[in-house]
Amino acid sequence: MSDQAAKAQGVELRQVEKWFGDVPAVRTLDLQIRAGEFVVLLGPSGCGKTTVLRIIAGLEEPSSGEVKIGNLVVNDVEPADRDVAMVFQNYALYPHMTVQQNLGFGLRMRQTPKTEIDGKVSRAAGVLGLEPLLERKPGQLSGGQRQRVALGRALVREPSVFLFDEPLSNLDARLRLEMRSEIALLHQRLGTTMVFVTHDQVEAMTLGERIAILKDGRLQQYAAPLDIYRKPANLFVATFIGSPPINTIDGELSAEGDHSTFTSAGLALEIDQYRYSGPATLAVRPETLSLSSNADASFTCHVRRLEPLGNELLVHLNGPGAKSWIARVDPDFSAKAGESVSVSIDRSRVDLFAGEEQKRLTAAAEED
Repeated sequence: MSDQAAKAQGVELRQVEKWFGDVPAVRTLDLQIRAGEFVVLLGPSGCGKTTVLRIIAGLEEPSSGEVKIGNLVVNDVEPADRDVAMVFQNYALYPHMTVQQNLGFGLRMRQTPKTEIDGKVSRAAGVLGLEPLLERKPGQLSGGQRQRVALGRALVREPSVFLFDEPLSNLDARLRLEMRSEIALLHQRLGTTMVFVTHDQVEAMTLGERIAILKDGRLQQYAAPLDIYRKPANLFVATFIGSPPINTIDGELSAEGDHSTFTSAGLALEIDQYRYSGPATLAVRPETLSLSSNADASFTCHVRRLEPLGNELLVHLNGPGAKSWIARVDPDFSAKAGESVSVSIDRSRVDLFAGEEQKRLTAAAEED
């Protein structure tokens, strides 16, 4: 275990709310982050995720509720005394300082002895591959190098909690991929607590041990990435997670003996038994659709267009109810725009949502 792993602290938010005047930013949030865990706060712009991060850092005061870091309630603790380090979206480097000076700036402000500063800066530079850049200034660095310096400045503090506010959003696609890997490896090496804010679901799915999905300031689901993908708590989560997005269609669910039937325009699908009958939304991931020329399938569609991606093929279809559906299939699948194809659905992998809050329905087999 590294020294920082031993120092890692958990974070807990209890009934936290934040209002800006009459506008709610965070509503009745309960969130527990284990010591050493990598948690991602995910959601669309304006959902409250950055506000939550700033509340943990002490840069925003909660309107109500309690914030704990370790065993200490920190509502009245100044940001500098919370033992957290934050990495910002815009790097926040001092342009007139060298990389070495930027890395050690926070420690100098704390009047840390020079020999200790030099040792910590050297270790951080080694971890992040910054040794050749120590005498350069930010204006002489690429975007990825500047982001590594921002990471290093947080790293030298050896905090109990790292906070990341969309740190990769200013990078191009290749650099985002590289930095994502570096942050994941950094967490593996340090074992410290990390809270990462993003609106990018790929970052969330690949980095987070658990993901907290927010919408309009409210927590929608908090679970491991695959649990969220396979068992979304509600229709919002189902449609927000996944690329290409999940296919949906509104219809009616009715119980019939030991099974249920979902019916909608152009579709009648026999599925597992549900203890619910009434209006519902069927959701089907693109990879659960199978395409063939076999007429004995769930329904028939016309191909609208093909989107080859090398290792897979996305087939855009005119699905049931005159809606556009997408199937993810093998790249060797042969079809042309305008052709008819038979579409089969893996009935064991569908999701159904119902009620005013469009919550996920649980099949009888899952309940037993």
